[in-house]
Amino acid sequence: RDFFYTELTTGLRLGEICGLMWSDFDGRKGTLSVSRTLHREKGGRLTAGDTKTYAGTRTILLPTSTAERLRLRKKTSYSPWIFHDPFRPEAPLNPGTAYRQLKKVLQETGLPELRFHDLRHTFATHALASGVDAKTLSGILGHTKASFTLDIYTHVTGDMQSDAAAKIDRGLGNEVQEESVQSERDAAE
Repeated sequence: RDFFYTELTTGLRLGEICGLMWSDFDGRKGTLSVSRTLHREKGGRLTAGDTKTYAGTRTILLPTSTAERLRLRKKTSYSPWIFHDPFRPEAPLNPGTAYRQLKKVLQETGLPELRFHDLRHTFATHALASGVDAKTLSGILGHTKASFTLDIYTHVTGDMQSDAAAKIDRGLGNEVQEESVQSERDAAE
C-alpha cells in the first residue's frame, strides 16, 4: 500500500522507486534523494545503476502525507531498502514483482488495466492540473527540460489554457458559458 501511495505522490520511474534505500530518505526534511535505478541485466540478474538521465539524480520534497507514511514504515523496517523483497528483506523489491502486484490490485478491485508508467502519468497530470508549474514538475520527474514535460502533457495544458481563457473573460466582466469552455476542451482533444 505504501509503495503505490508513494508512487502516486512522487511519479518516480519503476526502477527508481524500487531502488530507494533508507539512506535516501531524510525523515526530518521530508525529502527523497533519487540516485539509482534497478534494472535486469542480460541473464536476469537484478542490478542497481545510474538514473535514466543526469536530471534523474535529484532530491524531491515529499508531500507531508507521504513523508509521514515513510517515517512510520521506517520504524518497523529491518531492511536497507525502503521497499524490499518480501521473502528476502536484504534485497530490493524486484520491479517485475511490483508490476505483477499492480496487475493483481487492479484485477481485484475491478479497475481497468494500465501500465506501471501510467501511475507516473497520473501523478504528472494531477500536478499540472493542480497548478504545479512545468519547471518544478520537470525537476520532480527527473526530466532534463520543462519543454519535454509539456510535450508529454499537452492535453493537460490545453485544458489549463481553456480555463485561463475563461478566467480572463470573467476578469474582463464578460459572461462565460460553462458548456462553451467544455466544448473548447473537447475540441482540443
